[in-house]
Amino acid sequence: QVQLVESGGGLVQAGGSLRLSCAASGRTFSNYAMGWFRQAPGKEREFVAAITWSGGSTSYADSVKGRFTISRDNAKNTVYLQMNSLKPEDTAVYYCAASARFRYIVVRTTQYDYWGQGTQVTVSS
Repeated sequence: QVQLVESGGGLVQAGGSLRLSCAASGRTFSNYAMGWFRQAPGKEREFVAAITWSGGSTSYADSVKGRFTISRDNAKNTVYLQMNSLKPEDTAVYYCAASARFRYIVVRTTQYDYWGQGTQVTVSS
């Protein structure tokens, strides 16, 4: 069993930055592919970014490419999402996810086995 706890959300003005963190419990964190998703009110949960078990490869949604960076520190059991040049349309609850079945890039919600409780990100115009 893996527990994920996100932190770092908040209110920021357009053009600002935030860094989300996701701390994972369990000794097998380094074996898991990890991802970030977000869900805005009235919309489906959508893929934001993913990273392989080793951190050697990453993938991003087109809407955040060039602005967001996913990274991980396996020694600290933590995955990060650095968000720069934030826009009002980035406003959502952001979720961290872990896949026990896959070690490489995964982008579908159904490919993930564990989810955090979410952290709110609000970008004002």
